[in-house]
Amino acid sequence: MATKKNTKKAEEKKAPAVNLWKREQGWDKLDEKELKQLETYCDEYIQFLSKAKTERIAHDIALDMAIKNGFENLDELNKEGKKLKPGMKVYRSCYGKTLFLAQIGKEPLENGLNLVGAHIDCPRLDAKPFPLVEDDKLLFIDTHYYGGIKKYQWTTIPLALHGVVFKKDGTKVQISIGEDPSDPVLTITDLLPHLGNDQAAKPLGTAFQGDALNVLIASRPVDKAKDDKDIGEKTKLRILLMLKEKYGIEEEDFASAELEIVPAGPARHLGLDKSMILGYGHDDRVCAFATIKAMFDAKGIPNRTRAAVICDKEEIGSYGQTGMDSTFMENTVAELVNLTQDTYSDLQVRRALERSNMLSADVCALHDPAFGDVSSPNNMPKINCGVALIKYTGSRGKGGSSDASAEFVSQVRKIFNDNKVIWQMGELGKVDVGGGGTIALYLARYGMNVIDCGVGLFSMHAPMETAGKLDVYMAYKAYKAFYEA
Repeated sequence: MATKKNTKKAEEKKAPAVNLWKREQGWDKLDEKELKQLETYCDEYIQFLSKAKTERIAHDIALDMAIKNGFENLDELNKEGKKLKPGMKVYRSCYGKTLFLAQIGKEPLENGLNLVGAHIDCPRLDAKPFPLVEDDKLLFIDTHYYGGIKKYQWTTIPLALHGVVFKKDGTKVQISIGEDPSDPVLTITDLLPHLGNDQAAKPLGTAFQGDALNVLIASRPVDKAKDDKDIGEKTKLRILLMLKEKYGIEEEDFASAELEIVPAGPARHLGLDKSMILGYGHDDRVCAFATIKAMFDAKGIPNRTRAAVICDKEEIGSYGQTGMDSTFMENTVAELVNLTQDTYSDLQVRRALERSNMLSADVCALHDPAFGDVSSPNNMPKINCGVALIKYTGSRGKGGSSDASAEFVSQVRKIFNDNKVIWQMGELGKVDVGGGGTIALYLARYGMNVIDCGVGLFSMHAPMETAGKLDVYMAYKAYKAFYEA
């Protein structure tokens, strides 16, 4: 019989308890109440995604939501000389494509902000400045693709046309064709397989050329009664007459237009179990919607100012006046400092930016067993296993990455765990295969803490992308917890 002394020694020799990290789907971790909240949130997101087909539309929907939630125009308050007090909610728009939201906190702004940022531009086809081209009585829109796409994916599918045209007198005309069930749709033709032997023999990247992505929009010449003998392009003339009659647009007006060709039709529940969402523009409107919803739903007056930015131009490098490589962000923080402090100084602005914490809300690639040869399954996010934290992006040797610090990852991890946010770590894929980036590095240059945090996708940058509903909901829950921390 063992003595108490021997038993104690045996217990001391036992190996310490070890908790193994296991990446698993999170459905069983949600009770019935939260499962209903998940479905309600995803239904609202599907409605948003179905409408927000361009960055301008996404901006306008978000701005309308902000105004309804009590946000005031920061530029107007500045003109009126009104000071900002804790709890006040303000917005600032940048040319109708980028939107900044803030709720003023109790602490001085120079203590930093809690910021979440996402982008609302998506890969697409843009109409060229003079887009109408007739060939053999067929009328096409000549396009220039925007962002990284696989060109073959855009052929033979129904397409819609959205955008704005500014006429010679400065009048703005909005165009939306192809979304209503009664609307016609557009398409890009492709070669039939019976004649496609040479095409099929080419590498995938060269078989489809950008200059061949011409969108078919008409095939009927103008009626004889309206025929102009001096014009040879009869189909083009018919469409120009239609545009003149409906919108008052002349062909020259296309020089001051922004017209985007996107997949037609709404986002849909995906799967017999309705556990996923299929739609155009998950990258990155899934994170943008979660960002603004979390901003609106975050409770109480914060200690540190809360801020959200949904921006343009990420898919082409964040350049331009509405991209995060511009000075819009720091200019807006300067405006906030000016209206919250008795005296303004550039040092306060620099401190505010440097002491900020940010979630760069952007999507990432999921481990797809159909393409396991490019995956890093132990480190890539998996569908419905939660929102993904991406410590670094970039390519190969982390080129172009901001690489979040271990200290900040620990801080974010604690916030998520304390608020029962289901999360996972991730990266893009195999190290030497490729890479990509987000807006994180443009904010990290101020010295602030930044980490990428978003929803994993299948078929990223395709006309229709796939997201898991649990991941979609957890992004919202993660951003809200971050705002309330």
